[in-house]
Amino acid sequence: MGRPAPRMTPEAALDTFFDAYYRRRPVTATFTGVHTYDHQLPDWSLKALKESADEMRALRRVLAAAGFAGDAEARAFPEAIDLALADGFLEIQIAEHEGAHFYRTNPALWTGEAIFSVVSLVTRDFAPIGDRVSAATARLSEIPRFLADAQEVISASPAAWKAKALRECDSTAILFGRSLPEWFRTCSVAEPAVAAAIDAAGRADAAFRSFAAWIGESLPTAEDGTSAGQPFLELLLRRGHQCTAPVATLLAEARDALTQATSELHARAAAFGGWPAAQEQLAASHPAREQYLDRFAEVWSSARDVAKHDLVEWPESPIRYVPVPDHMRDAAPLLYYLFYRSPAPFDRVPIHDYVVTPIDATMTTTEQDQRLRAVNDSVITLNHVIHHGGLGHHVQNAHAYRGKSRIGQVAAVDGASRIAMFCGGSLAEGWACYACDLMEEIGFLSPLDEVSQQHTRVRLLARAVADLSLHSGMMTIEATETFYRDQGHMSATAAAGEAVKTSMFPGAAVMYWLGTRGVHDLRRACAAREGDVFSLRRFHDRFLSYGAIPVALIARLMLAQGANGA
Repeated sequence: MGRPAPRMTPEAALDTFFDAYYRRRPVTATFTGVHTYDHQLPDWSLKALKESADEMRALRRVLAAAGFAGDAEARAFPEAIDLALADGFLEIQIAEHEGAHFYRTNPALWTGEAIFSVVSLVTRDFAPIGDRVSAATARLSEIPRFLADAQEVISASPAAWKAKALRECDSTAILFGRSLPEWFRTCSVAEPAVAAAIDAAGRADAAFRSFAAWIGESLPTAEDGTSAGQPFLELLLRRGHQCTAPVATLLAEARDALTQATSELHARAAAFGGWPAAQEQLAASHPAREQYLDRFAEVWSSARDVAKHDLVEWPESPIRYVPVPDHMRDAAPLLYYLFYRSPAPFDRVPIHDYVVTPIDATMTTTEQDQRLRAVNDSVITLNHVIHHGGLGHHVQNAHAYRGKSRIGQVAAVDGASRIAMFCGGSLAEGWACYACDLMEEIGFLSPLDEVSQQHTRVRLLARAVADLSLHSGMMTIEATETFYRDQGHMSATAAAGEAVKTSMFPGAAVMYWLGTRGVHDLRRACAAREGDVFSLRRFHDRFLSYGAIPVALIARLMLAQGANGA
């Protein structure tokens, strides 16, 4: 037991929490728009992991002294809610720091953090270029030390996680060995700064090559270890998603829902000759080569015009669809490189760039056709516009950033490998999936889009079943891959990647289903309670005003209010 913490106001306690949060997580801080630590990488050495866990225990005492008593007692928004969510975050993080599923077994967690520590500085124009090059140089210079620590901390790793880390190491030969040095030479900074940046990139690339050799030659392969175990899964559900249902109950419900959704997929696809035939028609329906990039903005404008009048307040948050930058283009396919990466809530970049895999003159006609079939009209509409760049994530982020909850402002910010705080997931992904349902409900989708949307429901339910099964010990990663292919109707490549992601981040795949179901359930409850005075737009605006906090928690808060939010 540590010493009792001095009593603080909730605001002061949260200040203390966030000070430690950003100091220990400098890469996430950069993505959030907190730039105090832009020159640093985190310290994940064995000594630092222990110190961080001890500090987080002390922070929990600070939160308790400020008034946090338990999730069920947290009713006052935002202060009491933020204290509860901060405490839940700390409890989960302590388990990660001291457990065997993250830092001590996953080299891909380390490679991703190191690579994106630099990517976070070179893809957004949030500060003068000289400042960003200086910070990038400092972080590149820290990478050899960081990867050396990894070799001390990681004792063994599952084969699939090693393979992912090796792919990311391959990317650095492109990114640090060629692309970034070329980009540094184009920057309007002094020649000595350019030379220092290029030198640091070369040393970082060499460190990654050495790390890859260590993974391939010296790091033992763990025979088991892709399951986090049911106790940790239950902790994530209870404190992260605010879900108290037993794992067995959730799993049974998800399986039943998957069966129903699959039946509905086949029924809808029958009008197009079955699901394989519908897939071919979806791929064949795409813009012409010369219209490809413009199509994203066209669909975005149409979706906004439909949604902003009757469905939701659409905040002014400009976005544009642009090709992936040249200095990221070749490395991006090997990385967790997001087309839509949430805007930094504390930066003031005037327009947000949504990057798109380009079609250009360097591609053969066959390659261009393959790209158009992969990024077809339905993918543009459902994924790149509604789910990510429009009504889904982008509108939700804009509401969150102006909200009252400090946790809700930052929890769903995209980091190097995952979002900033686990508790933001059910809202961020639940709302984005619900947004696609909503646009189907109002008739925005074509009949073929509706079949694709039904396949998305099947895929997300398969992910929920797999997440709960794998991390409660009922499914191996190999069985998960097979399940995704057979029950999720995924391609072999997609199923393999999805299985690895599910194994690395327990509780993350299930949040899509939990969040989407939670939004629909809450809407029905509010509509039934409010009757004729129910307003869909008012419901959505109230719901989004809480920021990225668990959907189950928002439901508790909204159902405790009157019809007009009182």
